[in-house]
Amino acid sequence: MKRFYKECGIGTAEGGFSVTLDGRPVQTPARVVLALPTAPLAEAIAEEWRVQGETVVPDTMPLMRLATTAVDRVTAEREAVTGDLVSFGGGDLLCYRAESPAELVERQSAGWQPLIDWVAAHHDAALAVTSGLVAIEQPAPSLAVFRRVLEGLDAFELMVVQTVTASTGSLVVALALYAGQLDGTQAFEAGALDDLYGLEIWGEDKDARERLDGLCANILAAERMLQLLRA
Repeated sequence: MKRFYKECGIGTAEGGFSVTLDGRPVQTPARVVLALPTAPLAEAIAEEWRVQGETVVPDTMPLMRLATTAVDRVTAEREAVTGDLVSFGGGDLLCYRAESPAELVERQSAGWQPLIDWVAAHHDAALAVTSGLVAIEQPAPSLAVFRRVLEGLDAFELMVVQTVTASTGSLVVALALYAGQLDGTQAFEAGALDDLYGLEIWGEDKDARERLDGLCANILAAERMLQLLRA
């Protein structure tokens, strides 16, 4: 859409801060004021609006997208979002290992097992690991722990965890990033381990690389939002 404003700033809103365009607060697609919990997050989103040219390109505004989704969807559908994330934990990528080739098996063990060990120690959520594609049932107490952890997050934090989980296929990776156990790049590499190995073996593929770049960008945007929430 064509740029329709000149000035960008931040103001106050119920529960926090707002982004303003020519003095008017930005609204979400659901037509509610975008109320943000920290001033640094509000300023970062204002900067996304500020640097737009004659045309506003939403794809260049990842923080705006994450924040509006947190307000419109996560807040309104919190139970469903939480349930979906617990389901991811029940079928977590890190629990399903290759049987061959040996190099991939070794990489998965080196990259994933420390995270499985971490979530067991940090959250008291032990997970079973298997080789092959046959589904395994995870311990109910561990899934209950995941639910309690997720229920303790606010909508913006839950948005971060949801984004990283969806981008990696792993709730464990998302929780590790949230806890500072992984940074964004490490989270991406854990989730994309199989795909990155495939590119090494079979050579670069433009479509596959573009897909991976998009997933990495999503994870890094979520990581940045988490940092701004804590600033």
